[in-house]
Parts: sequence; structure tokens; C-alpha cells
Amino acid sequence: IVISAQEIIVDGAGYPTHSIAQNSHDFRPLGLGYANLGAYLMSNGIPYDSEGGFAVAGAITALMTGQAYKQSAKIASRVRPFPRFEENREPFLRVMKQHGEHVDKIPKINSIINLEEILGEDKQVWDDVYNLVSEYGARNSQATVLAPTGTIGFMMDCDTMGGEPELGLIKYKTLVNKAGLLKLVNNTVPLALAKMGYNGDEIKK
Repeated sequence: IVISAQEIIVDGAGYPTHSIAQNSHDFRPLGLGYANLGAYLMSNGIPYDSEGGFAVAGAITALMTGQAYKQSAKIASRVRPFPRFEENREPFLRVMKQHGEHVDKIPKINSIINLEEILGEDKQVWDDVYNLVSEYGARNSQATVLAPTGTIGFMMDCDTMGGEPELGLIKYKTLVNKAGLLKLVNNTVPLALAKMGYNGDEIKK
């Protein structure tokens, strides 16, 4: 849904320069990405900077990116690929194949999250991507990006932004023109502590 929505607004968006506008119309790059990844790991009791954190992030990233390119290929089957796809067909397909091959390099570790199931989905979706792009091309030269999501992350009530870890259990954000100060308390901590086996009184304390 998000990829379809982003694709729809490419032609209606405003761009700062003519060259950026031309590139956007020729290649139709999109930017599906993360918000709250750090909080997701925290809520499952998985340390951010750990083999488990890397494996979970890798598996979810592979699935998100694969589904994004799969949808892009489906859109291309209905309306045509991005205008400069044909001249880039060979390297584009090579990159899609490499994405699929790298799924096998994600460690299959024991985790609270069912990694085996996610990795099985990863493998299937990248096979689908390669087959669909081979037949129809892709509507978008780029589908995902690890962007900072500070402003929209606050509006979405995220505890962590983009792909970042938590920076502090309490954060302060100065508003534009020093109009005020926001105090942001991390709401994921109780979930994380419960997942790690602490009881209600311990969590409150």
C-alpha cells in the first residue's frame, strides 16, 4: 500500500531543481524505510548491537525491500517500467539477484522472533521479485532507503527514529524558534522489561 501511494505521487510532487525533477521522472525512485526499529528490538528484549539484533533487522529489511520491489514490478505490469529501465535491465536484475542471494547470509539464530519463518518468506519474495522484474520490469529504480525520520517519527509517536537505537530513555526536543521544549519519555521500556521477565512492581520501580 505504501509503495503504491508513493508511486502515485511521483508525478504530482514538487522538486527543488529541474535536474532532480528529471531524474525523478526518469527513474521514479521511492523511499520506503524504517521507523521505530530500535523500539521494536527493545520491546522484544533483543539488544540493538548484537548478533540477534543484526539477524532480526536483516530478515525484516530483506522482507520489506523484497515486498516493495515485488509491488513495483506488479505496478510495472499494468502501466510500464520506469522510463530508463531497459537501458538498466541487466544491472538491475543482477542487483535483485544479489539481494536474494544475501538472504542466505542472514544468521539463523534462536530468537524470540520466529526468524526461520521470516527468512522463508524472504527467500520466496526475492524469487518472486526476480521472476516478475524479468518479465515486466520495475516501476521504480529504488524502493527503499534508510532515512532519518525525526519529524514524522515524532508525529507517529515513535520511541526511536528510522533505523537508530534509542538515544536516551528521556529525550528533550527544542521546538522551532525556541518556542518551547518537548519532553519525550520512552514508552517501550515497560514492554522490554516484561519480555525480559520482570514483574509489575519491578517494572514500575
